[in-house]
Amino acid sequence: MNPARSVALALGTAGLLVLTGCGSTDGADGAAGSTTPTSTSAAAGTGPSATASASEDPSASAPAGSASAPAGSGGGAAAGCTPGELPTLSPGTLTIATSEPAYEPWIVDNDPTNGQGYESAVAYAVAEQLGYDKAQVTWTRVPFEAVIAPTPKDFDFDLNQVSISDERRAAVDFSSGYYDVVQAVVTVKGSPIEGVTTLAGLKDARLGAMIGTTSLDAISASIAPSSEPAIFDSNDAGVQALQAGSIDGLVLDLPSALYVANAQLPDGSLVGQLPASTADTEQFGLVLDKGSELTACVTAAVDALREDGTLDALAQQWIADTGAPALS
Repeated sequence: MNPARSVALALGTAGLLVLTGCGSTDGADGAAGSTTPTSTSAAAGTGPSATASASEDPSASAPAGSASAPAGSGGGAAAGCTPGELPTLSPGTLTIATSEPAYEPWIVDNDPTNGQGYESAVAYAVAEQLGYDKAQVTWTRVPFEAVIAPTPKDFDFDLNQVSISDERRAAVDFSSGYYDVVQAVVTVKGSPIEGVTTLAGLKDARLGAMIGTTSLDAISASIAPSSEPAIFDSNDAGVQALQAGSIDGLVLDLPSALYVANAQLPDGSLVGQLPASTADTEQFGLVLDKGSELTACVTAAVDALREDGTLDALAQQWIADTGAPALS
């Protein structure tokens, strides 16, 4: 795997995949996923990670002293965060959740154990900060709606493009943000909004987004269209509606929008990125059970990775500068 791969490179492999909701701002799987989490283990010798070379491991190319910080540093430096001895669901093991399926650029080949893709790489970097090596990480698959529901969790933390919001904080805990989010509009060639360069040009467009997402919120906040946006159970359903001509444009987070426009849709076209709808930067955060004893430690680990440049380095590695035009 070329460590310098970008979204554009990810798009090159995308013809084999159908994006079912990677991204938008709130996760990939929507309501279509199973409600019964299934687990895959990264135990040595069993998963792709066991055969990945050092150059294929994102953490191996992260800045020195960042994701490879020794046990006892990073998150372990926070009070009460003894490296490798946190009160996890299974002692000595860190259980991490993501969606089923998961897509690039977040997870490569729908295999979170390989350490490839931005969220897989971030997950292992956080694990290392907490004092857990790859063999001590177990992955599980959890539908997006179950992740944000006010119910007990079968994971220690989840990362699945879940935007931090006050409303969700009432049901779950979040770490500090690990990715700053921008929303974008995708269309198909020949649509009424192909080539539109302004928000005013989208006013009369038929737009849509996944239910419960900040992508959906962004339509009203940034565009205020003349008709109600279409709401889909998953981003995949939105893509199908776009292909069928039921809508003119689909709103998703920018990396996922690029994937849809350049890989999933043969005639896809990125219209542009939307301006921020609030004064606060929208961010993806790791999701934890409400009141989790791990929240402070996981936040400290994410903060350390942001401070030492690891998050920026991994974003550059897996989510290249897109140059998407800004709509205003």
